[in-house]
Amino acid sequence: MLRVKAGDVDRMGLLFERYHRKLFSFLYHMLGRADTSEDLVQNVFYRMLKYRHTYTGEGEFRTWMYHLARNVLADHIKKNRHSTHHADVADFAEKIGGGSQADEGLQREQEVATLHRALGRLSAENREVLILSRFQELKYEEIARVLNTTEGAVKVRVHRAMNELKTIYLRIEN
Repeated sequence: MLRVKAGDVDRMGLLFERYHRKLFSFLYHMLGRADTSEDLVQNVFYRMLKYRHTYTGEGEFRTWMYHLARNVLADHIKKNRHSTHHADVADFAEKIGGGSQADEGLQREQEVATLHRALGRLSAENREVLILSRFQELKYEEIARVLNTTEGAVKVRVHRAMNELKTIYLRIEN
């Protein structure tokens, strides 16, 4: 990114190759719409180019990238308040499950559907912190920089979000 900032904009292609899947995954799990998520990925890379002068090189590039992604997402949500979260969480279910594997077949499908509904009932902030920590596999320190808070606060938020998710999940299941 420092080379892009210095004027070598051809390097954006390399950054796109490295990070577009991660950005798509993050945005998709926040919104649940593939087409919209793909458009927002393009917007994030456009903003990277437009605001390249703001990149300082301090800290990780991913932190700066996720700041931009969160801003793009917030702008989209403000413009489209009526849209809802419909993410397919089959992969995410494996990331947050801490216990034994679910039985195959119908039981697995039901559990994933229940988890999907539970995630949809979480606040956007709680869903975001779980996606960043469990699905995007960012370290708490990185999430703290993305969210502009402390590592301890991130740990607390993840813990509370997981507890809330479990509570909602159990309520739906019964």
